[in-house]
Amino acid sequence: MTSPALSVSTRFTAFLGSLALTDAQQADGTTKHTGVRRVLNEHYWNLSNGHANSMLVGSWGKSTEVRPPRDIDVLFALPKSVHDRFQAVPWPRNKQSELLQEVKRVVASAYGTTSIRGDGQVVMVGFTSYAVEVVPAFEISGGRYMICDTNNGGSYKTIDPVAEQQAVRSSNDRTNGNTRALIRMMKAWQACCSVPIKSFWFELLAVEFLNAWGHAGQTATFYDWMVRDFLAHMVRRANGLVSVPGTLETIGLGDAWKSKAESAHARAVKACAATSEYDAGVEWQKIFGDHMPVWP
Repeated sequence: MTSPALSVSTRFTAFLGSLALTDAQQADGTTKHTGVRRVLNEHYWNLSNGHANSMLVGSWGKSTEVRPPRDIDVLFALPKSVHDRFQAVPWPRNKQSELLQEVKRVVASAYGTTSIRGDGQVVMVGFTSYAVEVVPAFEISGGRYMICDTNNGGSYKTIDPVAEQQAVRSSNDRTNGNTRALIRMMKAWQACCSVPIKSFWFELLAVEFLNAWGHAGQTATFYDWMVRDFLAHMVRRANGLVSVPGTLETIGLGDAWKSKAESAHARAVKACAATSEYDAGVEWQKIFGDHMPVWP
């Protein structure tokens, strides 16, 4: 008979395996984002290169991508001359919106039949299999960038994607790979239960939680407790504040997601206490959906 510890490890390892992108999905995504980056490099830098002057951010930049495929976020650094050109335009005009529209036109010149829109902070290239979201940016220094915010008349916002990636990477190294595993699992919950929370907040909260959790460096045999205790941590953090690595921007978490976190935590408690593998699997599926096997 399978031991409880082995059952937990087997169940959650299979679960995470089902969340991993397939080789074909990885290759397709790479083709899509390098193609868009090449188009922008050719126009703005006179360079035929699918990697230069740009970096993957979001889940692909932090190695937390999950199946089914989601958006691929790309930060693209524009020449300073582009910033100066738009800044020279007389007020009052939303220069950030006009910049996004220009980047949209550049991409559309190569992908005319693809749905493309520019709003907020990104230009979204809506391929059938993936959406590539381009964040036009201007490099400042030390890994920081200015990005567009078209809201409220337009402005620039400072971000530090390198610091954000390093925060996840360092936590993941300290916790035996558990940081990225926890983030991926929470994304599955987010999708299964339509949780109104940003994936970026999972990253900030996972790093925070695992920094203090007593079993942070353990193996997958502790993943049931990790999920249970993280959901409890989330509930406690409702309406709290988190700080973004690098810029130290403060974000309010709100509580729109709190009731779903409470429900998921109650189910995780039942799953951890279940005396049969089937009963545990049923409760885990209520949280994570069909990616989670009923039987380990």
